[in-house]
Amino acid sequence: MTRWTEQEYADLLQKRGQKPSIPFKPTHTMPQTDGMNKLESRYAREVLDIRQLAGKILSWKYEAIKLRLAKRTYYTADFMVFSPSGLEIHETKGHWEDDARVKIKVAAEMFPEFKFVAVQYKKGIWIYEKFSSRNPADAALLSACALAEGIPI
Repeated sequence: MTRWTEQEYADLLQKRGQKPSIPFKPTHTMPQTDGMNKLESRYAREVLDIRQLAGKILSWKYEAIKLRLAKRTYYTADFMVFSPSGLEIHETKGHWEDDARVKIKVAAEMFPEFKFVAVQYKKGIWIYEKFSSRNPADAALLSACALAEGIPI
């Protein structure tokens, strides 16, 4: 028995009125996207995976870090990105609500050792906004106080 080539199989499907499909063979293993919304999944595929393949970043994790900002107030980052220059926190937003913007600003102030980046997708373009502490000495003091109080990072 001989095997059909992909083209012969595609021709058969076309004769039957079905769309020919060629199986997709990924060049690398895609990370699990369970729990991601459409924008987060798109960012992971179109930006983070490409940067990782290009060697611009080492790796990334989805919702892998939860920062305590105050009593009963936490910030869960969308993406924790490991780059050669250090740890980055990426937050994807289709639309900014006031509380989300305040949380990322407070997190940037309290944890200056991380680079905080907000990402939006508008009209086919990824738009980046960087957040950093205004005064590194104050931010370092806040972070040290949080660590001394035993707040998990």
